[in-house]
Amino acid sequence: MPVIEVPVIKPSIATDVLTSIDSWTLEDQHVYVHCYFKNEIEEMLIRVWRSTFLADKISGSRSELVHAENISFAPQWTIIKGKRVYSFLLIFSALPKDCKVFDLVEDIPQAGGFFVPNIKRNELDVYHVDIL
Repeated sequence: MPVIEVPVIKPSIATDVLTSIDSWTLEDQHVYVHCYFKNEIEEMLIRVWRSTFLADKISGSRSELVHAENISFAPQWTIIKGKRVYSFLLIFSALPKDCKVFDLVEDIPQAGGFFVPNIKRNELDVYHVDIL
């Protein structure tokens, strides 16, 4: 049976795209926390404060919140209509390389900030947590 050689096609990369990407995006890793809030009333208002962070359990090092999707930043509110599970995404700066367990902390100047303790680190730095 004859051997058929398949040509290798290398995609071209537009250099203008590469130069338009911020260098911190290429060098920095992020932590993605998918949050699920179970709304048990007909209408609920929720929001996240920019003071929310991840805290390494051993060193106390903090990873800052850099972006949020599907939820408003305080002082604005997001309305959840109907009894359902509402999801949103929080993106944080990188955790220390040696971090094994961390907490999700919403540090706010009033009662009601959320706290999810003892999240075990994984290789992807993508997490799914329930907000109580």
